Amino acid sequence: MTRHAQALVVGGGISGLVCAYALRKAGIEVQLVEASARPGGVIHSINRDGFLLELGPQSFSGTAALRQLSKELAISDQLLEAPPRAPRFVLVDGALRPVPLSPPAFFASSLIDGATKWALLRDIFDKSVPPDADESVASFVRRKFSAQLLDRLVGPFVSGIYAGDPERLSVRSAFPQLYEAEKAAGSVIRGMLRLAKAKKGPGGRPTLQSFRDSNETLVRAISNNLGPALQTQTLVRGIAKRDEDSFEIELEGMSGQNSVTAKALILCTPTDVAGTLLGQLDAQFESLLTSVEYAAVAVVSLGYRKNDVGHSLDGFGFLVPRSAGLRVLGTVWNSSLFPGRAPQGQALLTSFVGGAADPAAAKLTPEELAALVHREISPLLSIKSEPSFSNVTIWPRALPQYNLGHGDRLARIEKLQSQFPGLWLAGNYLRGPAIGSCIEQALAVAEKVRARLLD
Repeated sequence: MTRHAQALVVGGGISGLVCAYALRKAGIEVQLVEASARPGGVIHSINRDGFLLELGPQSFSGTAALRQLSKELAISDQLLEAPPRAPRFVLVDGALRPVPLSPPAFFASSLIDGATKWALLRDIFDKSVPPDADESVASFVRRKFSAQLLDRLVGPFVSGIYAGDPERLSVRSAFPQLYEAEKAAGSVIRGMLRLAKAKKGPGGRPTLQSFRDSNETLVRAISNNLGPALQTQTLVRGIAKRDEDSFEIELEGMSGQNSVTAKALILCTPTDVAGTLLGQLDAQFESLLTSVEYAAVAVVSLGYRKNDVGHSLDGFGFLVPRSAGLRVLGTVWNSSLFPGRAPQGQALLTSFVGGAADPAAAKLTPEELAALVHREISPLLSIKSEPSFSNVTIWPRALPQYNLGHGDRLARIEKLQSQFPGLWLAGNYLRGPAIGSCIEQALAVAEKVRARLLD
């Protein structure tokens, strides 16, 4: 049996969900298929023993696109905003030190020495040119500023976003605004100010947000909107170009095998899946897409009685520089940020272990990971007892790594993709791994598909 749809979206993570939603909103007949039993990908929330746990991203940046999407889905009233002045901490010399969040606070802070502060001031007036070759984040920071800034702030920040290795991450791909700022103005600071001034839209920095009943609120709202257009537990077995205007896709679901023809095919899967499927069209897809590396991350949530935690937990949480010698990358103080995350009298702390620099961590057992995290964070937060609750989730392919050469790889993928009109890609390996970035990229792809099918 062969069915027809104007567009078929493969992959029900946030990118696929948003893309399918936008296409349906535009009046396009769309089908979304997801291999697993639930949509949402790494956005996964559960309730256990009175704790509300985020098994993937703990929160998200409230971008304009995400706010608009929430409004359309009638879930804006469920949005929660973390305390905007909640301090962030970084572990330095065995103590948690507040991260300066404004220029005056930065220059007044003892976290960074005088040489680094001078390097930042010098950047305002000097002029530099980025190298022609792709440059790592670590090389960029050392060249422009200092090794201390890399160790104490940039490195932990990179771990928080990508779980990546700054020695391997490409500054052009992972933080393109920094590269463009130096290229355009010869100064990172002057260039960033110029970019901010030229940026259209309302001012203000996006706030840190979640939904009252968990991040999965967004997933459920889009899924409900799609209705029968969303099919879970459905595998793509084959892809073929039927003619210049359409693809034929072989599916296997709960009710057996069938095929779909579609004028637009949008793959919103991780690169290993996309590479395997598109390799049926051209072997180059498989070699290019599967060469994108991913970092494994373990998400470890521990609950403690508040009376057994000596630290006030007033803030967002803390990040850990690699020089500190710990395996924990950072810890979020969930119950300090949003209400309803822990039972009365309890504190919920979620830590991250692994990343590109510690792949062996993901091979530890949940019990070993929970013990490791408790052992490392207890002295930092003056915790006096064993955790009263624990939950461990291991993501073997948590985050794509925008390593050196990533930009060139994406350019080659895009060139190859152009040879197959009607084929599109969306996902967290293209324009940033954050939820907001995925939403913006998925909306952009949906608009291109809409223009092709309807204009």
